[in-house]
Amino acid sequence: MTANNLASSNPASNSLASAHMTKEQLLSLLEQAVMPLYQLTIVQGDPAAKLVLAYSGGVDSEVLAYGLSALAHKHPHIACLLIHIHHGLSANANTWVQHCITRAGHYQLPVQIERVSVDKGPRQSLEAQARDARYQAFERYLNPGDILLTAHHQDDQLETLLLALKRGQGPKGLGAMGAIQAYKQAWLVRPLLDISRDQIEQFALQQQLTHIEDESNQDDSYDRNFLRLDIIPRLKQRWPSIATTAARSAALCAEQQQVIDDEVSHRLPQWLVLASDDDALLTESSGFKLTGFEQLTKAWQALLFRGYLLHCGASLPSQAQLQQILSQLLAAKDDANVSIQWGSYQVKRFAGVAYVLNTGELDTPELAQLSDRFISIINGDATELLMDLGQHQSLIKLETFINKPLLALPLTSSKVTIRFGATGSIKCHPQFASSQRVKPRELKKLWQECNVPPWRRQHIPLVFYDEVLVGAIGLWVDKRYLAQAGQQGISLF
Repeated sequence: MTANNLASSNPASNSLASAHMTKEQLLSLLEQAVMPLYQLTIVQGDPAAKLVLAYSGGVDSEVLAYGLSALAHKHPHIACLLIHIHHGLSANANTWVQHCITRAGHYQLPVQIERVSVDKGPRQSLEAQARDARYQAFERYLNPGDILLTAHHQDDQLETLLLALKRGQGPKGLGAMGAIQAYKQAWLVRPLLDISRDQIEQFALQQQLTHIEDESNQDDSYDRNFLRLDIIPRLKQRWPSIATTAARSAALCAEQQQVIDDEVSHRLPQWLVLASDDDALLTESSGFKLTGFEQLTKAWQALLFRGYLLHCGASLPSQAQLQQILSQLLAAKDDANVSIQWGSYQVKRFAGVAYVLNTGELDTPELAQLSDRFISIINGDATELLMDLGQHQSLIKLETFINKPLLALPLTSSKVTIRFGATGSIKCHPQFASSQRVKPRELKKLWQECNVPPWRRQHIPLVFYDEVLVGAIGLWVDKRYLAQAGQQGISLF
């Protein structure tokens, strides 16, 4: 069952488009949103899902907490939890904590207070930083299949749509927020998405619900507050149903984006180089083939390359950055050193394939520590050692020679070191896992023969006995330093 199946039209919310909301209707909204997901975990034999409410204490989440209390009373076997985030950004934050604890007791629901630190960096939005901190805190309480509830409503959806227009986003951004979305290994559910702010405030008034008022909501220097306080009231005055019709547009954009995503998922595999492929690089987990890519339309080039970046878990560049990436990748010669960076990611090209990398992957590990750990294997103080080879790892351990090339143990007088980078003119006599070279070859030629891309050549751990290069971890052992039959040696690959 997918989020699309579950997020189909909700009769309860449709009937509430302009009417006052009753207690029974609020409970019905919650049940229709969460019960199919809850039942899904039961049918699959997984641990029963719990419901986790993002509880600020504001009027929206206060109404949802009231509804969740009713649901917990009707379905006592379903675990529920309120989580309040203390951002430390307001002088009233401690008062809000006490309010949430008090109201949770009234609702007979457990509450967890999470304190987070929000540090605004350069060119970063305080709103975005606070939101990221909140969701990171929520994730600590979510097990697979759990349901995170937020109190976003129809007016929030209109704000999100207008902000997406301001940023120049396409169908994905204009699709705004979904009523039900997969979130990590859990679910993110917004039961009030078809309910207006006015309806929520009327309900709180009718039920005499006390709630907090965050003074920052009156600060129109924040984009969302500017829309809420200045722009949307004027739009509603001219077009009273604009929140409803905008939500319909967002739903249509989301529907079209789903069609695009499905088609990208269908087409993308033929452009991927996966770690299991014969032509895959030893050091990279996946790449994007560029041969024939220039024959596609620019629209499909952008869609497929975005799909590749998402497949790799990378953040997406802006449209202008993506166009620059594609232009450089397609215009570059095969041996050109292409490297384009955005945020903490960069794209490189090697042998007609593009690769996305996290810049942190290119940091050089601590050499002294690696050498010490390698020596501990030789001395028998450790049984095995994992060493990074780009996006993969190689297992290092002591073995007895049978039919696999092993590096002979060093003489007791030899100094053993691990190094990164060596003069390309050094000649080696490589014995690979299943083949060997009769004649010695320069290191720079071996990098090419082993398809090690330039950006990884300074990160392959090289084993030296004294000043002699005796092996490259994950790649080869020098033939002159092979363990003999029946002897112990070090497995490098």
